[in-house]
Amino acid sequence: MAVLNNPYLKQFPELFKGKKVMYVHGFASSGQSGTVTRIREVLPNANVIAPDLPIRPEEAMALLRQTCEAERPDLIIGTSMGGMYAEMLYGYDRILVNPALQMGDTMKEHGMIGAQHFQNPRQDGVQDFIVTKALVKEYKEMTEQCFAGVTPEERGRVWGLFGDEDTTVNTYDLFRSNYSKAIRFHGEHRMNDNSFMHSVVPVIRWIDDRQERRERPIIYIGVETLSDIYEAPRSSLQKTVRTLIERYQVYFVAAAPVDEVYYADINQWLYEYINVPAWGHTVFTVRRDLLYGDYFIGMEAEWSGMATHIQFGSDTFKTWDDIAEYFSRLGGQ
Repeated sequence: MAVLNNPYLKQFPELFKGKKVMYVHGFASSGQSGTVTRIREVLPNANVIAPDLPIRPEEAMALLRQTCEAERPDLIIGTSMGGMYAEMLYGYDRILVNPALQMGDTMKEHGMIGAQHFQNPRQDGVQDFIVTKALVKEYKEMTEQCFAGVTPEERGRVWGLFGDEDTTVNTYDLFRSNYSKAIRFHGEHRMNDNSFMHSVVPVIRWIDDRQERRERPIIYIGVETLSDIYEAPRSSLQKTVRTLIERYQVYFVAAAPVDEVYYADINQWLYEYINVPAWGHTVFTVRRDLLYGDYFIGMEAEWSGMATHIQFGSDTFKTWDDIAEYFSRLGGQ
C-alpha cells in the first residue's frame, strides 16, 4: 500500500480496481475540484469520471443521466448540490456527502443570488455566472423531485454522510425519513482529507466488499479495551482501529444494555471517538462466546468462544501498539 506525500491520504489500489466511480460536484465547482483529485489519489486503480455540470438544474440532470447511461458507474459520490443530483440517479450505489436536498432554500438562506464565480476551472473556460430568482425557483422545483424513485432496493444502495459541524445544509432528518443509512461524521460542509479518509473511505470499502462479495476476516473488540479510567481513548487506539478496518471487518462488542442511558452512552462514545467505522458495527450481547468470527480482543482471562482470543492488557498485548504490530505481521489473515 503506497503512502502519498500528503500525510492525511493513503492509497488503496484494491478498492474499485478496474471499476468506474463518478463524482458529482457541488455548487460553483467543477470536475477539476480538489475532491476529484483526492478520490483519484486514494483509488488509483479506479476510473474516476467527473463531468462539469451546467448551472441550469434540468440540463445538469440530463447530462448526468446521459453520463450514467454511457458509463454505467459502479459508484456515484455526490457532495452538497451534487448529493442532491446523485440521490435521483436511481439504480446505482451512491454516497451522498452533506447533500443539499433543499437546494433552492439553501441558495436563498446563504445569499447566493447575484454574480458568482466558479471555484475551480472548467473545461468550457467559463469563470463567472449569475444566479437569478428564476434560477433559484428552478432548483427548488428540482429538489421537489427528490425521493420520487425510492424503493426498498434503493434504500439499500444509498448512504448519506452528514458533517456534525456543517453550517450550510441540514438535511439529515429529511434523508433519514427516506433512507436508513444516514451517518453523522466529524467534519464541516466542505470535505477535507481527514473527513474523506476517516468517513467516506470506510463506506467506499463496505460498498466495494459487497459488490465483490468479498469476505474479510472478522475482528470483535470489547468496548472495555477502548478507553482508560477517564473514559478517554487509550493510547494508539484510534490509529490501530483505522489500520485494522483496512483489512478486516471490525465490530465493537458491549454488554446487553440494562437501560437506555447505558445504550446511549456506549453509542455516544463510539460516535465521538470511532465515528463512521462503528456505524452498524456495534454488537450488544451477554454471550460473547457465541460470537462467530476470527479474532476477539477483550480483557477476559478465561475464554471459550469460537474466535481466537487476544487478551488486552496481558504480557503479550499490553497496549494497542502491541495489537497493531501483531495484526501487521498477520498481513490481513
